[in-house]
Amino acid sequence: MEIENTTELSGFAKLGITGPLLKATIAAGFAEPKPIQEQAIPAQLEGRDILGVAQTGSGKTAAFSLPILSKIIGLGTKRLPKSARALILAPTRELAVQIEDTIRVLAKGLHVSTALVLGGVSRFSQVKRLQQGVDILVATPGRLTDLVREGDVSLAETRWLVLDEADRMLDMGFINDVRRISKATHRDRQTALFSATMPPEIEQLAQSLLKNPARVEVAKAGTTAAEITQSIVIARTKQKRQILSKMLADEAMKQVLVFARTKHGADRVVRDLERDGFKAAVIHGNKSQNARQKALNDFRESSVRILVATDIAARGIDVPGISHVVNFDLPDEAESYVHRVGRTGRNGATGIAITLCDPTEYSKLRQVERIIRMKLPVLADHLNEPDPVRDPAERAAMAREAAADRDPRRQNARKPGQGKPGGAKKAESGKPFRGAKRRTFGSRKPAARAA
Repeated sequence: MEIENTTELSGFAKLGITGPLLKATIAAGFAEPKPIQEQAIPAQLEGRDILGVAQTGSGKTAAFSLPILSKIIGLGTKRLPKSARALILAPTRELAVQIEDTIRVLAKGLHVSTALVLGGVSRFSQVKRLQQGVDILVATPGRLTDLVREGDVSLAETRWLVLDEADRMLDMGFINDVRRISKATHRDRQTALFSATMPPEIEQLAQSLLKNPARVEVAKAGTTAAEITQSIVIARTKQKRQILSKMLADEAMKQVLVFARTKHGADRVVRDLERDGFKAAVIHGNKSQNARQKALNDFRESSVRILVATDIAARGIDVPGISHVVNFDLPDEAESYVHRVGRTGRNGATGIAITLCDPTEYSKLRQVERIIRMKLPVLADHLNEPDPVRDPAERAAMAREAAADRDPRRQNARKPGQGKPGGAKKAESGKPFRGAKRRTFGSRKPAARAA
């Protein structure tokens, strides 16, 4: 007599993840799939290209990693030298590191090899890692451009390509690199493109790279998570320091990410916080990769509860439990606001985002409100209050710091690890890709490399 199996599949098993990978996924703490995973994983397992509109913290790393791992596990461990079966491109070093960490957790015990290719760290060690070939390569476009051009890695057999946070790669001037890298991969590759916002240039990129993609969208492009409580504080620039310090005195602000518009601005915020008795770390493009990683680790481990960052350097900050995001300055690009506040309220948790807005920033505020489709409530208005008075010794110290920031010798000096987040050092070289068609890179540098 045949007994009918009525057990209904659930969780990731229902999406098509099976066997050792399913066990590893559950062991890694991924019990129930998130909406982006429910939409993206089955389509990718069917071989479809993916166009994903998803906010940071939505679970998209597992959404594109699990289907790739599912396919790669069945290919065995015999890899072609200097090759990568799958390539994941990310705009910044921090995001690339975070993606690889997640993949290694999901693939624990499954004999899947990964490699990181990014600027700011030893090129030799990366080349050595790639010599035997890898299953999954996670890279920033600039450094990968160098290695492909020099013949240190071949993408001719790369069958899976993921572009994560494509809108940020556009902002950083990487799109031409992305196009060239994509052309160097296998013609029958499967491609997934994820972006929090969908400007026309990203729509065009998607049309050129994706074949009949499945569109997965867990939030309208440019919107912020409903779990994030957002507000603004109206204050003149000279008042912002005092207001920020008063806010941080509140013990409810347990883990705070503060955004500044420029690198020097971020350094200035940290110096002011330290003068006011607060310990803070900072990450921006003038910091070495090791310094950035240490600051991020200290923040993640709660050694410091305040991290000050610029927009580009903050990409890839995936720290659970960030209670508050404070925009000390409004960003130049309204889309960056979405990425900033998305660092809190992740994975269904609640979060608070507060923006300090000077009257000269009202036009930027209006642009932000248009893109997020809501008017931000005013939490407080300090315009009727006088500017705080700094003591003479502090004013003198600040004047010296400002003079040092303006010193052309400091501006032109190469700082440790300073430069391109992807590490491209020979962007003007005409040396071609080595491969079946010897595709060449253009001679023009991307518009913006510095994080």
